[in-house]
Amino acid sequence: MTDLLDLPQGSVVALQVPGSTAYVEVVLALLGRGVVPAPLDPRLTAAETAGILEDLEPVAHVTDPADVDDLAERVAGEPRRTPLARPMHMTSGTTGRPKGVWSGVLTEEQGRALVEEERDLWGFRSDDVNLVVSPLHHSAPLRFAMGTVLAGGRLVVPGPFDVARLTHAIESEHPTTAFVVPTHLARLFAHWDEVGTPDLSSFRLLAHAGAACPQPVKERLLETFPPGTTWEFYGSTEGQLTACPGEEWRERPGTVGRARPGRSITVAEDRTIWCVVPEHARFTYYREPAKTAEAWRETPDGPAFTVGDHGRIDDDGYLYLDGRREDLVISGGVNVYPAEVEDVLSAVPGVLQVAVFGREDPDWGQRVCAAYVGEADPADLAARARERLSPAKRPKEYHRLDDLPHTPTGKVQRLLLPDLVEPDPA
Repeated sequence: MTDLLDLPQGSVVALQVPGSTAYVEVVLALLGRGVVPAPLDPRLTAAETAGILEDLEPVAHVTDPADVDDLAERVAGEPRRTPLARPMHMTSGTTGRPKGVWSGVLTEEQGRALVEEERDLWGFRSDDVNLVVSPLHHSAPLRFAMGTVLAGGRLVVPGPFDVARLTHAIESEHPTTAFVVPTHLARLFAHWDEVGTPDLSSFRLLAHAGAACPQPVKERLLETFPPGTTWEFYGSTEGQLTACPGEEWRERPGTVGRARPGRSITVAEDRTIWCVVPEHARFTYYREPAKTAEAWRETPDGPAFTVGDHGRIDDDGYLYLDGRREDLVISGGVNVYPAEVEDVLSAVPGVLQVAVFGREDPDWGQRVCAAYVGEADPADLAARARERLSPAKRPKEYHRLDDLPHTPTGKVQRLLLPDLVEPDPA
C-alpha cells in the first residue's frame, strides 16, 4: 500500500473502513501532514463507490481496517500536529450525485483557528469522554471526535447504532459528550421506556443536528438530560452556521439558534439562507467550478455560501428553517414549506415522525401530502391542520408508514416518498 504518511500536501486519500479510535488517529495524522482524507461509507455499493472514486481520483483507497490499525500504531506517541486540512466529506446526495467539499491545504494559522473555534464553542477538554453514536465517515461525529482527541480526551466507539449497546456504553463508560441525530433520540427514548433511563449525570454536552427535531422528541430531550447540557446546531457538510442551547429553544420553540461566532447569516428575498464564514471555513466543490459558483456570492461582509435552505430570522437574530428549496411545494401558486406543516403535525399525540411532500395535481400543480410514523389516526392530523394551518398548507393526503426513508445522516428523503405511498382516490 502507498505510504500515506509520506504523501505530498494536498493529496487525497479515500478512507472506506468502519469507524474506530484508530480511524480518528489516522485522520488527524493525515490532516497534520496536509493530506486530505475523504471519508466514505463502507456500506456503499460497488457502483456508488466507483462513481465517487472516479470523481475524486484519490492517490490511495483504504478498505482494510487492518491498514488503519497499522497506521495508527505508527503514529502513536508522536506529537500532535496542527491540522493543515479539513477532511473532504461528500455531500449527502439528497438532491443529486454526492459532491466533495474541498478546503485545500490550510496555513498553520488557519489550522489553529479551525481547532480553536471548535474548542471555544463546545468546550472540548482533557477529561472528556466522547460517545460516538453516528458513523465517523460523517462530518459532525468526526468533528466532535477529533476535537475531543486534540484536547486530550477519550473516545468510546460502540459500533453500529444499537439502542441496547449504546445504553450499556452510557452506563459503563460515563460519557461527557455525544452527537446524535433526532432519529437516534426517538429510538433511545422508546428503548428507555421499556428498560429504564440510564444515569445521564456524566453528560455535560449532548448535541443534535442533521434533521429537524420533532417537538415531542425535543421536549423529552430537555426533560431527560441534565439542565444546560443539550444543544442543537444547524449546518451541513459544507459548513456550520448556528448553535442553540436547549434553554434558548424553550424560549423560542422551533429556532436553530443564532449565528456561531465568526459568522453572519442573512436571508434573501426568496428566503434562501446565506452565511459568511471565516477564511479557514471556506470551501469549493471538488472539481465542480459551476456548482461552486452557484453556492457562493459576494457580500459587503465577505463571501457567503448557501446550500439552498430556506428560512427566516427574527428581530433578535434567531434563525428558523423552512426547508430546502427542492422540498418546496407550490400548490395553487402558494409556497408551502414542509417544515412549517411538519412542526404543526408533529405535536399530534401518537406521531413519532412526519414528513410533508408534494405530489403532482392536475388542478393545483402540486398537492400537499404527509407521511408519518406512529399510531395516530389520520383524522387527528387533519383536525390539527384545520386548526393551525391555512387551507393551502393543509395536507390533502395522510399516509401511515412503518418508517420514513432517511439518509445515513438522518435527513428525510422526501423525493422518495411519492413512490412509497399510494395516492388517495381523487
